[in-house]
Amino acid sequence: MPQGDKSSYTDKQKRQAEHIEAGYEKKGLSLRTAEARAWATVNKLTGGGKKSGSGRKKG
Repeated sequence: MPQGDKSSYTDKQKRQAEHIEAGYEKKGLSLRTAEARAWATVNKLTGGGKKSGSGRKKG
């Protein structure tokens, strides 16, 4: 998977990133910076893309 590929994220994570990105843009950040920060925030909140495995530790 190439760097920057968002295919491993759930639809919910993608929606979260869009909303977070819009908020950063509203604060005056550039599109590129807003997108990077939005995905960093989603990764911090959810632990990244889709993960498999039963009993996976949360948090």
